[in-house]
Amino acid sequence: MLRSIKQLYGVKLGASDGEIGHVKDFYFDDRNWAVRYVVADTGSWLSGRKVLISPHVFGSLHQVGKLLLVNLTRKQIEDSPSIESHKPVSRQYEEEYYRYYGWPCYWQGDALWV
Repeated sequence: MLRSIKQLYGVKLGASDGEIGHVKDFYFDDRNWAVRYVVADTGSWLSGRKVLISPHVFGSLHQVGKLLLVNLTRKQIEDSPSIESHKPVSRQYEEEYYRYYGWPCYWQGDALWV
């Protein structure tokens, strides 16, 4: 189903063990028009820290209550590499990010997640 990305701004995010914040923004790959990351604002849970979440881990969107499920735990998100949201995401950061989660990098292989 196609969905406007505008509808996802502000939607609550839920990890496998509790709420983790809300959708603040999106980082796009402007060459392939693919969402590479969702910027999650963790609110008071992690003192206003923003974290990147790969679309690779999204589950379903529950229309009732507007909750987007993420296949991660709160601890995984808490210990994830920090971002500086006023700077572009560097390849060095992405390598650290994917190594932390143990995922293959989207730029390797046959255009994973394009």
